[in-house]
Amino acid sequence: MENYSTQMEAARKGLITPQMEQVAKKENRSAEFIRERVAKGTIAIPCNKKHTCIDANGIGSMLKTKINVNLGVSRDCKDYDVELKKVLSAVDMGAEAIMDLSSHGNTQPFRQKLCSECPAMIGTVPVYDAVIHYQRDLNTLTARDFIDVVRLHAEDGVDFVTLHCGLTRKTVSQIKGNTRKMNIVSRGGSLIFAWMSMTGEENPFYEYYDEILDICREHDVTISLGDACRPGCLADATDGVQIEELVRLGELTQRAWDKDVQVMVEGPGHVPLDQIAANMKVQSTICKGAPFYVLGPLVTDIAPGYDHITAAIGGALAATAGAAFLCYVTPAEHLALPNVDDVKQGIIASKIAAHAADIAKGIPGARDIDDMMAQARRKLDWEEQWKYAIDPETAKAIRQSRAPEDDHSDTCSMCGKFCAVRSINKALAGENIDIL
Repeated sequence: MENYSTQMEAARKGLITPQMEQVAKKENRSAEFIRERVAKGTIAIPCNKKHTCIDANGIGSMLKTKINVNLGVSRDCKDYDVELKKVLSAVDMGAEAIMDLSSHGNTQPFRQKLCSECPAMIGTVPVYDAVIHYQRDLNTLTARDFIDVVRLHAEDGVDFVTLHCGLTRKTVSQIKGNTRKMNIVSRGGSLIFAWMSMTGEENPFYEYYDEILDICREHDVTISLGDACRPGCLADATDGVQIEELVRLGELTQRAWDKDVQVMVEGPGHVPLDQIAANMKVQSTICKGAPFYVLGPLVTDIAPGYDHITAAIGGALAATAGAAFLCYVTPAEHLALPNVDDVKQGIIASKIAAHAADIAKGIPGARDIDDMMAQARRKLDWEEQWKYAIDPETAKAIRQSRAPEDDHSDTCSMCGKFCAVRSINKALAGENIDIL
Protein backbone atom coordinates (compact mmCIF):
# COMPACT_ATOMS: atom_id res chain seq x y z
CA MET A 1 0.00 0.00 0.00
CA GLU A 2 1.37 3.42 -0.95
CA ASN A 3 2.16 5.52 2.10
CA TYR A 4 2.13 8.81 0.22
CA SER A 5 -0.54 10.95 -1.46
CA THR A 6 1.52 12.78 -4.07
CA GLN A 7 4.79 12.47 -5.92
CA MET A 8 6.06 15.43 -3.90
CA GLU A 9 5.17 13.84 -0.59
CA ALA A 10 6.91 10.61 -1.61
CA ALA A 11 10.01 12.54 -2.67
CA ARG A 12 10.11 14.43 0.63
CA LYS A 13 9.91 11.12 2.49
CA GLY A 14 12.93 9.88 0.54
CA LEU A 15 10.86 7.47 -1.54
CA ILE A 16 11.53 6.88 -5.24
CA THR A 17 8.27 6.10 -7.02
CA PRO A 18 7.88 4.07 -10.24
CA GLN A 19 7.10 7.34 -12.02
CA MET A 20 10.37 8.88 -10.83
CA GLU A 21 12.23 5.82 -12.08
CA GLN A 22 10.49 6.15 -15.44
CA VAL A 23 11.39 9.84 -15.73
CA ALA A 24 14.99 9.18 -14.70
CA LYS A 25 15.40 6.60 -17.47
CA LYS A 26 14.01 8.97 -20.11
CA GLU A 27 16.19 11.86 -18.97
CA ASN A 28 19.48 9.98 -18.59
CA ARG A 29 19.54 11.01 -14.94
CA SER A 30 19.66 9.11 -11.69
CA ALA A 31 16.41 8.43 -9.87
CA GLU A 32 17.85 10.27 -6.86
CA PHE A 33 18.46 13.35 -9.02
CA ILE A 34 14.77 13.33 -9.98
CA ARG A 35 13.57 12.66 -6.42
CA GLU A 36 15.55 15.54 -4.94
CA ARG A 37 14.08 18.04 -7.40
CA VAL A 38 10.53 16.74 -7.07
CA ALA A 39 10.92 17.26 -3.33
CA LYS A 40 12.04 20.85 -3.92
CA GLY A 41 9.32 21.52 -6.49
CA THR A 42 11.68 22.29 -9.38
CA ILE A 43 10.51 19.14 -11.18
CA ALA A 44 6.84 18.19 -11.47
CA ILE A 45 5.61 14.76 -12.53
CA PRO A 46 1.90 15.26 -13.26
CA CYS A 47 0.22 11.88 -12.88
CA ASN A 48 -3.22 11.49 -11.37
CA LYS A 49 -3.58 8.21 -9.47
CA LYS A 50 -6.52 7.27 -11.70
CA HIS A 51 -4.60 7.83 -14.95
CA THR A 52 -3.08 4.36 -14.86
CA CYS A 53 -2.08 4.22 -18.56
CA ILE A 54 0.09 7.34 -18.33
CA ASP A 55 3.63 7.30 -19.66
CA ALA A 56 5.06 9.55 -16.94
CA ASN A 57 7.15 12.58 -17.83
CA GLY A 58 9.01 15.10 -15.74
CA ILE A 59 8.72 18.84 -16.26
CA GLY A 60 11.63 21.02 -15.14
CA SER A 61 14.19 23.39 -16.61
CA MET A 62 16.99 20.86 -16.13
CA LEU A 63 15.08 18.20 -18.11
CA LYS A 64 14.15 17.89 -21.77
CA THR A 65 11.69 20.60 -22.76
CA LYS A 66 8.18 19.17 -23.01
CA ILE A 67 5.37 20.03 -25.46
CA ASN A 68 1.67 20.53 -24.76
CA VAL A 69 -1.06 20.38 -27.41
CA ASN A 70 -4.41 22.13 -26.87
CA LEU A 71 -7.41 20.28 -28.33
CA GLY A 72 -11.08 19.81 -27.57
CA VAL A 73 -14.62 20.04 -28.87
CA SER A 74 -16.36 23.38 -29.38
CA ARG A 75 -19.60 24.65 -30.88
CA ASP A 76 -17.85 25.08 -34.25
CA CYS A 77 -16.01 21.73 -34.09
CA LYS A 78 -18.32 19.14 -32.55
CA ASP A 79 -16.84 15.90 -33.88
CA TYR A 80 -15.28 13.89 -31.03
CA ASP A 81 -13.79 11.41 -33.51
CA VAL A 82 -11.91 14.20 -35.28
CA GLU A 83 -10.58 15.50 -31.96
CA LEU A 84 -9.52 12.00 -30.93
CA LYS A 85 -7.70 11.65 -34.26
CA LYS A 86 -5.85 14.87 -33.46
CA VAL A 87 -4.97 13.54 -29.99
CA LEU A 88 -3.57 10.27 -31.33
CA SER A 89 -1.65 12.11 -34.05
CA ALA A 90 -0.20 14.53 -31.47
CA VAL A 91 0.97 11.70 -29.24
CA ASP A 92 2.50 9.87 -32.22
CA MET A 93 4.44 13.02 -33.08
CA GLY A 94 5.86 13.19 -29.59
CA ALA A 95 3.62 15.58 -27.63
CA GLU A 96 3.99 14.80 -23.93
CA ALA A 97 0.74 16.50 -22.87
CA ILE A 98 -2.77 17.07 -24.17
CA MET A 99 -4.98 19.81 -22.77
CA ASP A 100 -8.66 19.06 -23.28
CA LEU A 101 -10.25 22.49 -23.68
CA SER A 102 -13.67 21.20 -24.71
CA SER A 103 -16.40 23.81 -24.41
CA HIS A 104 -19.44 22.18 -25.99
CA GLY A 105 -21.74 19.21 -25.44
CA ASN A 106 -21.23 16.44 -22.91
CA THR A 107 -17.55 16.92 -22.13
CA GLN A 108 -17.09 14.27 -19.46
CA PRO A 109 -17.08 11.10 -21.64
CA PHE A 110 -14.35 12.53 -23.89
CA ARG A 111 -12.30 13.59 -20.86
CA GLN A 112 -12.70 10.17 -19.27
CA LYS A 113 -11.76 8.45 -22.52
CA LEU A 114 -8.55 10.47 -22.68
CA CYS A 115 -7.69 9.57 -19.09
CA SER A 116 -8.36 5.88 -19.65
CA GLU A 117 -6.62 5.47 -23.02
CA CYS A 118 -4.12 8.27 -23.67
CA PRO A 119 -0.54 7.82 -22.37
CA ALA A 120 0.20 11.57 -22.46
CA MET A 121 -0.37 13.88 -19.51
CA ILE A 122 -3.94 15.21 -19.59
CA GLY A 123 -4.71 18.75 -18.53
CA THR A 124 -7.92 20.77 -18.36
CA VAL A 125 -9.18 24.25 -17.49
CA PRO A 126 -12.15 23.56 -15.19
CA VAL A 127 -13.59 27.07 -15.49
CA TYR A 128 -14.25 26.39 -19.20
CA ASP A 129 -16.27 23.36 -18.28
CA ALA A 130 -18.32 24.96 -15.52
CA VAL A 131 -20.87 26.68 -17.77
CA ILE A 132 -21.14 23.59 -19.99
CA HIS A 133 -21.39 21.13 -17.09
CA TYR A 134 -24.17 23.01 -15.31
CA GLN A 135 -25.78 24.38 -18.49
CA ARG A 136 -26.26 27.73 -16.77
CA ASP A 137 -25.15 31.24 -17.56
CA LEU A 138 -21.96 32.45 -15.94
CA ASN A 139 -23.57 34.92 -13.55
CA THR A 140 -25.79 32.20 -12.02
CA LEU A 141 -22.85 29.99 -11.01
CA THR A 142 -21.63 30.02 -7.43
CA ALA A 143 -18.15 29.67 -6.01
CA ARG A 144 -19.14 26.17 -4.90
CA ASP A 145 -20.05 25.25 -8.49
CA PHE A 146 -16.52 26.11 -9.67
CA ILE A 147 -14.85 24.13 -6.89
CA ASP A 148 -17.06 21.09 -7.55
CA VAL A 149 -15.99 21.06 -11.21
CA VAL A 150 -12.33 21.00 -10.10
CA ARG A 151 -13.19 17.95 -7.98
CA LEU A 152 -15.02 16.32 -10.91
CA HIS A 153 -12.00 16.71 -13.20
CA ALA A 154 -9.68 15.32 -10.52
CA GLU A 155 -11.95 12.32 -10.05
CA ASP A 156 -12.05 11.76 -13.84
CA GLY A 157 -8.27 11.34 -13.82
CA VAL A 158 -6.77 14.54 -15.24
CA ASP A 159 -3.11 15.06 -14.36
CA PHE A 160 -3.04 18.84 -14.17
CA VAL A 161 -5.58 21.64 -14.00
CA THR A 162 -5.07 25.23 -15.04
CA LEU A 163 -6.58 27.51 -12.41
CA HIS A 164 -6.46 31.29 -12.67
CA CYS A 165 -5.96 31.78 -8.95
CA GLY A 166 -3.90 34.96 -9.16
CA LEU A 167 -6.65 37.18 -10.56
CA THR A 168 -8.13 39.15 -7.65
CA ARG A 169 -10.52 42.05 -7.15
CA LYS A 170 -7.52 44.38 -7.17
CA THR A 171 -6.70 43.16 -10.68
CA VAL A 172 -10.26 43.91 -11.76
CA SER A 173 -9.75 47.51 -10.68
CA GLN A 174 -6.45 47.70 -12.57
CA ILE A 175 -7.94 46.36 -15.79
CA LYS A 176 -10.92 48.71 -15.52
CA GLY A 177 -8.38 51.54 -15.24
CA ASN A 178 -7.64 50.81 -18.90
CA THR A 179 -3.86 50.65 -18.65
CA ARG A 180 -3.48 47.97 -21.34
CA LYS A 181 -3.94 47.77 -25.08
CA MET A 182 -5.34 44.21 -25.04
CA ASN A 183 -6.71 43.95 -21.49
CA ILE A 184 -7.17 40.21 -20.71
CA VAL A 185 -6.70 37.70 -23.54
CA SER A 186 -6.75 34.57 -21.39
CA ARG A 187 -10.07 32.80 -21.99
CA GLY A 188 -10.17 31.40 -18.46
CA GLY A 189 -9.02 34.70 -17.02
CA SER A 190 -11.72 36.59 -18.92
CA LEU A 191 -14.42 34.24 -17.58
CA ILE A 192 -13.28 34.73 -14.01
CA PHE A 193 -13.02 38.49 -14.57
CA ALA A 194 -16.55 38.56 -15.97
CA TRP A 195 -17.93 36.49 -13.09
CA MET A 196 -16.26 38.72 -10.51
CA SER A 197 -17.51 41.85 -12.27
CA MET A 198 -21.10 40.57 -12.36
CA THR A 199 -21.24 39.14 -8.82
CA GLY A 200 -18.91 41.51 -6.96
CA GLU A 201 -17.32 38.48 -5.29
CA GLU A 202 -13.67 37.46 -4.96
CA ASN A 203 -12.14 34.92 -7.36
CA PRO A 204 -13.34 31.54 -6.01
CA PHE A 205 -10.10 29.83 -7.06
CA TYR A 206 -8.20 32.31 -4.89
CA GLU A 207 -10.68 32.47 -2.01
CA TYR A 208 -11.02 28.68 -1.69
CA TYR A 209 -7.47 27.80 -2.68
CA ASP A 210 -6.86 25.65 0.40
CA GLU A 211 -9.86 23.46 -0.41
CA ILE A 212 -8.60 23.09 -3.98
CA LEU A 213 -5.21 22.02 -2.63
CA ASP A 214 -6.91 19.30 -0.58
CA ILE A 215 -8.63 18.00 -3.73
CA CYS A 216 -5.37 18.03 -5.68
CA ARG A 217 -3.49 16.32 -2.86
CA GLU A 218 -6.06 13.53 -2.66
CA HIS A 219 -5.77 12.67 -6.35
CA ASP A 220 -2.20 13.88 -6.99
CA VAL A 221 -3.30 16.52 -9.47
CA THR A 222 -0.69 19.12 -10.37
CA ILE A 223 -1.85 22.73 -10.29
CA SER A 224 -0.89 24.78 -13.31
CA LEU A 225 -1.23 28.33 -12.02
CA GLY A 226 -2.80 30.16 -14.95
CA ASP A 227 -1.62 33.60 -16.00
CA ALA A 228 -4.92 35.39 -16.46
CA CYS A 229 -3.02 38.61 -17.14
CA ARG A 230 -0.53 37.32 -19.67
CA PRO A 231 0.24 39.94 -22.30
CA GLY A 232 -1.79 39.60 -25.50
CA CYS A 233 0.38 42.02 -27.44
CA LEU A 234 3.95 43.26 -27.27
CA ALA A 235 2.87 46.57 -25.77
CA ASP A 236 1.51 44.83 -22.65
CA ALA A 237 4.55 42.61 -22.03
CA THR A 238 6.19 42.73 -18.60
CA ASP A 239 3.79 45.41 -17.34
CA GLY A 240 2.67 45.97 -13.79
CA VAL A 241 -0.48 43.87 -14.12
CA GLN A 242 1.46 40.83 -15.36
CA ILE A 243 4.18 41.12 -12.72
CA GLU A 244 1.77 41.70 -9.84
CA GLU A 245 -0.11 38.53 -10.77
CA LEU A 246 3.20 36.67 -10.98
CA VAL A 247 4.08 37.76 -7.44
CA ARG A 248 0.76 36.36 -6.27
CA LEU A 249 1.42 33.11 -8.13
CA GLY A 250 4.72 32.84 -6.29
CA GLU A 251 2.86 33.01 -2.98
CA LEU A 252 0.34 30.41 -4.16
CA THR A 253 3.18 28.14 -5.30
CA GLN A 254 4.59 28.03 -1.77
CA ARG A 255 1.16 27.38 -0.27
CA ALA A 256 0.74 24.40 -2.60
CA TRP A 257 4.18 23.03 -1.77
CA ASP A 258 3.34 23.32 1.93
CA LYS A 259 0.62 20.71 1.25
CA ASP A 260 2.85 18.54 -0.99
CA VAL A 261 0.92 19.56 -4.11
CA GLN A 262 2.97 19.86 -7.29
CA VAL A 263 2.89 23.15 -9.19
CA MET A 264 3.64 24.57 -12.62
CA VAL A 265 3.41 28.29 -13.34
CA GLU A 266 2.07 29.53 -16.65
CA GLY A 267 3.87 32.33 -18.44
CA PRO A 268 3.48 35.08 -20.98
CA GLY A 269 2.02 34.98 -24.45
CA HIS A 270 3.36 37.97 -26.45
CA VAL A 271 6.85 39.14 -25.49
CA PRO A 272 9.56 41.00 -27.47
CA LEU A 273 12.73 38.98 -28.02
CA ASP A 274 14.78 41.22 -25.77
CA GLN A 275 12.45 40.68 -22.79
CA ILE A 276 12.13 36.88 -22.90
CA ALA A 277 15.20 35.94 -20.84
CA ALA A 278 14.32 38.56 -18.21
CA ASN A 279 10.78 37.16 -17.95
CA MET A 280 12.15 33.66 -17.36
CA LYS A 281 14.55 34.91 -14.69
CA VAL A 282 11.90 36.91 -12.85
CA GLN A 283 9.53 33.93 -12.83
CA SER A 284 12.20 31.56 -11.57
CA THR A 285 13.10 33.95 -8.76
CA ILE A 286 9.57 34.80 -7.65
CA CYS A 287 8.24 31.24 -7.96
CA LYS A 288 11.37 29.61 -6.47
CA GLY A 289 12.22 27.53 -9.53
CA ALA A 290 8.78 25.99 -10.09
CA PRO A 291 8.53 24.69 -13.68
CA PHE A 292 7.52 27.44 -16.10
CA TYR A 293 4.90 26.66 -18.76
CA VAL A 294 4.80 29.24 -21.58
CA LEU A 295 2.41 29.90 -24.46
CA GLY A 296 4.91 30.68 -27.19
CA PRO A 297 5.83 33.35 -26.34
CA LEU A 298 5.01 35.08 -29.62
CA VAL A 299 7.68 37.59 -30.58
CA THR A 300 5.62 39.73 -32.96
CA ASP A 301 1.94 40.58 -33.32
CA ILE A 302 1.75 40.79 -37.13
CA ALA A 303 2.05 37.19 -38.33
CA PRO A 304 -1.46 35.66 -38.42
CA GLY A 305 -1.21 32.42 -40.35
CA TYR A 306 2.41 31.99 -39.26
CA ASP A 307 2.15 32.24 -35.49
CA HIS A 308 3.52 28.71 -35.12
CA ILE A 309 6.79 30.26 -36.34
CA THR A 310 6.63 33.37 -34.13
CA ALA A 311 5.89 31.10 -31.18
CA ALA A 312 8.73 28.71 -32.01
CA ILE A 313 11.21 31.58 -32.12
CA GLY A 314 10.06 32.77 -28.71
CA GLY A 315 9.76 29.24 -27.34
CA ALA A 316 13.36 28.39 -28.24
CA LEU A 317 14.63 31.47 -26.41
CA ALA A 318 12.30 30.92 -23.44
CA ALA A 319 13.31 27.28 -22.99
CA THR A 320 16.99 28.14 -23.31
CA ALA A 321 16.47 30.74 -20.57
CA GLY A 322 14.65 28.34 -18.23
CA ALA A 323 11.11 27.54 -19.42
CA ALA A 324 10.32 23.85 -18.99
CA PHE A 325 7.09 23.35 -20.92
CA LEU A 326 6.00 24.85 -24.26
CA CYS A 327 2.36 25.10 -25.25
CA TYR A 328 2.20 24.71 -28.99
CA VAL A 329 0.77 27.40 -31.24
CA THR A 330 -0.69 26.57 -34.65
CA PRO A 331 -0.92 28.58 -37.89
CA ALA A 332 -4.60 29.07 -37.02
CA GLU A 333 -3.84 31.00 -33.80
CA HIS A 334 -5.86 34.25 -33.73
CA LEU A 335 -7.79 33.09 -36.82
CA ALA A 336 -9.73 29.83 -36.47
CA LEU A 337 -9.94 26.42 -34.84
CA PRO A 338 -6.96 24.30 -35.91
CA ASN A 339 -7.50 21.40 -38.29
CA VAL A 340 -5.39 18.23 -38.36
CA ASP A 341 -2.70 19.81 -40.54
CA ASP A 342 -2.57 22.92 -38.33
CA VAL A 343 -2.02 20.68 -35.31
CA LYS A 344 0.86 18.94 -37.06
CA GLN A 345 2.49 22.23 -38.06
CA GLY A 346 2.16 23.53 -34.52
CA ILE A 347 3.66 20.41 -32.96
CA ILE A 348 6.61 20.27 -35.35
CA ALA A 349 7.42 23.95 -34.78
CA SER A 350 7.27 23.49 -31.00
CA LYS A 351 9.38 20.34 -31.11
CA ILE A 352 12.06 22.13 -33.12
CA ALA A 353 12.07 24.97 -30.58
CA ALA A 354 12.24 22.55 -27.64
CA HIS A 355 15.03 20.48 -29.17
CA ALA A 356 17.09 23.52 -30.10
CA ALA A 357 16.80 24.78 -26.53
CA ASP A 358 17.76 21.41 -25.06
CA ILE A 359 20.96 21.44 -27.12
CA ALA A 360 21.74 24.99 -25.98
CA LYS A 361 21.13 24.04 -22.33
CA GLY A 362 23.36 20.99 -22.57
CA ILE A 363 20.67 18.48 -21.68
CA PRO A 364 22.36 15.05 -21.53
CA GLY A 365 22.05 13.26 -24.86
CA ALA A 366 20.10 16.08 -26.54
CA ARG A 367 22.54 16.51 -29.42
CA ASP A 368 23.16 12.82 -30.05
CA ILE A 369 20.55 12.59 -32.79
CA ASP A 370 21.95 15.69 -34.51
CA ASP A 371 25.39 14.07 -34.58
CA MET A 372 23.89 10.91 -36.07
CA MET A 373 22.12 13.00 -38.71
CA ALA A 374 25.44 14.66 -39.56
CA GLN A 375 27.04 11.24 -40.08
CA ALA A 376 24.15 10.14 -42.30
CA ARG A 377 24.44 13.30 -44.39
CA ARG A 378 28.18 12.85 -44.75
CA LYS A 379 27.55 9.41 -46.22
CA LEU A 380 24.55 10.68 -48.22
CA ASP A 381 22.59 7.86 -46.59
CA TRP A 382 19.01 8.90 -47.23
CA GLU A 383 17.34 6.09 -45.26
CA GLU A 384 19.38 7.04 -42.20
CA GLN A 385 18.40 10.68 -42.68
CA TRP A 386 14.70 9.77 -42.67
CA LYS A 387 15.31 7.84 -39.46
CA TYR A 388 16.68 10.88 -37.61
CA ALA A 389 14.43 13.56 -39.15
CA ILE A 390 11.92 15.26 -36.86
CA ASP A 391 9.27 14.79 -39.60
CA PRO A 392 10.51 11.95 -41.83
CA GLU A 393 7.36 11.76 -43.94
CA THR A 394 7.63 15.36 -45.10
CA ALA A 395 11.38 15.13 -45.68
CA LYS A 396 11.03 11.95 -47.72
CA ALA A 397 8.12 13.34 -49.73
CA ILE A 398 10.06 16.46 -50.70
CA ARG A 399 13.07 14.40 -51.78
CA GLN A 400 11.01 11.97 -53.81
CA SER A 401 8.90 14.65 -55.50
CA ARG A 402 11.94 16.60 -56.71
CA ALA A 403 14.58 13.96 -57.36
CA PRO A 404 17.77 14.99 -59.21
CA GLU A 405 17.65 14.79 -62.99
CA ASP A 406 19.56 11.51 -63.22
CA ASP A 407 18.24 10.22 -59.90
CA HIS A 408 21.72 10.21 -58.39
CA SER A 409 21.44 8.94 -54.84
CA ASP A 410 24.77 10.57 -54.07
CA THR A 411 23.62 14.13 -54.70
CA CYS A 412 20.95 16.44 -53.40
CA SER A 413 18.42 18.08 -55.70
CA MET A 414 19.71 21.61 -55.10
CA CYS A 415 23.34 21.03 -56.10
CA GLY A 416 23.24 18.01 -58.37
CA LYS A 417 26.80 17.00 -59.23
CA PHE A 418 28.01 20.25 -57.67
CA CYS A 419 27.11 18.70 -54.29
CA ALA A 420 29.86 19.59 -51.81
CA VAL A 421 29.44 16.37 -49.84
CA ARG A 422 29.72 14.26 -53.00
CA SER A 423 32.82 16.13 -54.19
CA ILE A 424 34.64 15.85 -50.85
CA ASN A 425 33.76 12.17 -50.45
CA LYS A 426 35.14 11.41 -53.91
CA ALA A 427 38.24 13.56 -53.38
CA LEU A 428 39.07 11.89 -50.07
CA ALA A 429 38.57 8.49 -51.69
CA GLY A 430 40.94 9.42 -54.54
CA GLU A 431 38.17 9.20 -57.13
CA ASN A 432 37.59 11.34 -60.20
CA ILE A 433 35.05 14.09 -59.59
CA ASP A 434 32.82 14.34 -62.64
CA ILE A 435 30.71 17.49 -62.87
CA LEU A 436 29.66 17.67 -66.53
